[in-house]
Amino acid sequence: MTRPVFSTRLAAACALLFAATGVLAQAPAQRPLPPPVSTGDTARPMLPAQLADFGAYVDSARKTFDVPGIAVAIVKDGRVVMEQGFGLRELGKADKVDARTLFAIASNTKAFTAAALQQLAEQGKLNMDDRVVDHLPWFRMSDAYVTHEMRIRDLLAHRSGLSLGAGDLLYWPPTSYTTKEVVERLAKVPIKNGFRSGYAYDNILFAVATLVIEQASGQSYADYVREHIFKPVGMDESLIDKTYLKPGMDVATGHAKADFKDLKPVPPMAWLNDPGAGGIYSSVHDLAKWMNVQLAGGALPTTGANGKPQRLFSEQSQHEMWSVLTPIKVGKPPIPELAPLTPQFSGYGESWFLSDYQGKKLVWHTGGWPGMVSRLTLVPQLKLGVVVLTNAESGAAFNAITYRVLDAYLTPDKQTDWVAVYDKAVKKAQAKADDSFAKHEAARAKASKPSLPLAGYVGTYRDPWYGDIAISQEGGKLRLRFSHTPQLVGTMSPWQHDSFTVRWDDRTLNADAFITFALDQDGHIREARMEPISPMTDFSFDFQDLRLAPVEKGAKGSDD
Repeated sequence: MTRPVFSTRLAAACALLFAATGVLAQAPAQRPLPPPVSTGDTARPMLPAQLADFGAYVDSARKTFDVPGIAVAIVKDGRVVMEQGFGLRELGKADKVDARTLFAIASNTKAFTAAALQQLAEQGKLNMDDRVVDHLPWFRMSDAYVTHEMRIRDLLAHRSGLSLGAGDLLYWPPTSYTTKEVVERLAKVPIKNGFRSGYAYDNILFAVATLVIEQASGQSYADYVREHIFKPVGMDESLIDKTYLKPGMDVATGHAKADFKDLKPVPPMAWLNDPGAGGIYSSVHDLAKWMNVQLAGGALPTTGANGKPQRLFSEQSQHEMWSVLTPIKVGKPPIPELAPLTPQFSGYGESWFLSDYQGKKLVWHTGGWPGMVSRLTLVPQLKLGVVVLTNAESGAAFNAITYRVLDAYLTPDKQTDWVAVYDKAVKKAQAKADDSFAKHEAARAKASKPSLPLAGYVGTYRDPWYGDIAISQEGGKLRLRFSHTPQLVGTMSPWQHDSFTVRWDDRTLNADAFITFALDQDGHIREARMEPISPMTDFSFDFQDLRLAPVEKGAKGSDD
């Protein structure tokens, strides 16, 4: 994978898998613990003694990892132990984060998509092993066999043969494509691995799942989730995407480090063309309810006319969602201190990561969004759940907090400073990124020049699945624009030979790229290829999958 595990966006769940499979933990110090902590709410259970300093610990994580605001909820045995906000909704403003502050939960949305499909299966409107083409006859992958054999369950399991983050540029950053257009373009996205042969995180197949839900239910994805999940669970504050936010709402602002250095607010993003992968905004107050329903096997807190608990979904449906479909190799931790977090098994079910910690099964997911990342973790054997929402791009922060809570219940006689552990791991990752660029610099032939005058690179270039990008000459510089992605506009500068760097105008993207032109024997451009410059770049910027060919003036094509 191309992105370190300590700063994530859209595909945070995948990128942060190593953070769950191994992260620095020195032998925990043995020390006497204070008495249990009162939450101030007599209707709630007491916090474990190990969390006596939890507020200070969360503030330490915020300071260490430069996160303005964090919200946390803990549930145990069907009750809310705590739900609380820490810090600020936005840097430089006085509004504080509280338990009802809305955050973009990004890929934590995927579990709602899986639940919706399982509900529709229980209603007889689909079967999880139906072929996708049975519901969307026009659906196509770039391989005929995969097209024919792709089942609804496969859409949720990251085992399609697509490479990591393949096709994400169709909607990340936001594009003008509709969900149907995104899925139609999937027919041209290259398949680089064997079907069901291994794990590679994707988002684009959740756009397909979105359309299956709409086809089977006769409702929009937003209406279905609101009516059949949010309403029965009691998630009254949750929204499907940014377009439903109103002025004055209690909502966090995301923050990203421009050029990986200076923390700045980023504008909220609406993800309208793949909502089933990551569109939801929610609060820890609402997500506490969601965790309790999950831990209750799908049972709702309400009862029906027969006096029995009503259900969001059946226990069998949950068993399927929480069963491994795609095994995941357990990697080595980036630093030895993280070894105690290395699981005995790791895999992916239907929109859930599955692993273990301290001998207990974990069911969990993470989410990454422009300026916001999150983690939701369940320990079914203990009826324990913890969710951490943040308004900066630091997976280290939510992991350090999550494992502090898990330790309080699983190893109450020990205490580890996971903030210090993750801080060490983050610094190592940053040093490796710096070293990567230094190697590029060392290999660069600085005296070389482009083969063509700058005007020779001007034109329209077309990729089979993304569409067009345009290169123009403005003020003596080359400018590159992705035709369907307003944020991907940048300046090209010669690097060496026929390679250029692209520096995006939006410096919070942290996705500068190389673009390299291949010329034929007559000196005409045959193809252009791109790839991210930094290993810190989010893998959803899948520039490396583009195959850009020059378009003759007046030619018609996929963008016409």
